This record gives sequence, structure tokens and C-alpha cells, in this order.
Amino acid sequence: MSSKALVESGPQALVPAGAAASTDVATMDERQVLSFRVGPEEYGIDILKVQEIRSYEPPTRIANAPAFVKGVVNLRGVIVPIVDLRLRLGCEAEISSFTVVIVLNVHSRVVGMVVDSVSDVLTLSAGDVRPPPELGAALDSRYITGLGKIGERMLILLDIEGMVASPDFGLVD
Repeated sequence: MSSKALVESGPQALVPAGAAASTDVATMDERQVLSFRVGPEEYGIDILKVQEIRSYEPPTRIANAPAFVKGVVNLRGVIVPIVDLRLRLGCEAEISSFTVVIVLNVHSRVVGMVVDSVSDVLTLSAGDVRPPPELGAALDSRYITGLGKIGERMLILLDIEGMVASPDFGLVD
């Protein structure tokens, strides 16, 4: 499913046909992740952290905010900080028709995360997930929970809750 179709059809498009829309979607040996692109890489985050996916709209800029904090938007009465994950990961951040905001609910906070595009919802079994590479100081893998492999696709699985709660982001106390 294209990211444009996901955005246009709303958050209900995140639940595959025939799946229950409850928190009991996956078993202990399986987990569902939302896959998305930042630059040339494909990432995955726990689908249960995703509130909705929205098309990108320029947020209201906040003075003295770090460059990766694009600003805030009013989402049905809730002020939501918008973080550009592309900038945070050191990638170029051009806006295109595929650019979307993944609205997350982490640590009882709502946060928007700008990514290049959203691919689909994938179910990963325990056998599909490998531990993150150990490259010492060459790679900061604090927020990588593993690498998911589905066919020829390789997903970098992120601990989005840990990432958003980190002092680097400065969004959660």
C-alpha cells in the first residue's frame, strides 16, 4: 500500500483486513511494525505506538528550538511537537508529495515524526529479527532494537519510545 493511500484512508488503513483492531493484534512470537523510509534506508517501529499518519503540513515554528524540531501543530485541540527524524538521523530533508508525519503516542505524549514515506504494516516473527550489529563506538545503536528481514527487505527496527524519551530529543521529562 502506498503512503499516499495510507494517508488518504486514515488510521484505519493501518489494520490489515481480517485483523482485530485491538492491542492483542500479535502473538508473543510475532510483532507488527510500521515500515517507513528515511533517505535510502527502511525503518520499522512498533505499530502500537502509532496513533495516525498524516500528510505533511508546515508546522508553526518555535523560537530557539533545535533544527530537527520543525515546530508544533494543533491536532484536534492537542498541541503536537513535530520532529524531523530525517534531520535527527543526519539525512537530507526535502519535502515531497510522499513526505508524511507519523503521529506517535509515547510516554503519554503525542509527538509527530516527519519521514520520507510510509511503506506498510509488516508482521515479523521472532525468526525474522536479528540483534543489532555491534560496531562499538562507530555506530550509536542505543535505539536500534534489531534488524528485521522480510524477503530481500532489511528493516532497521527502532526503539521509538526510548529515542523520543532521550535527552537528545528533549521532548519528554
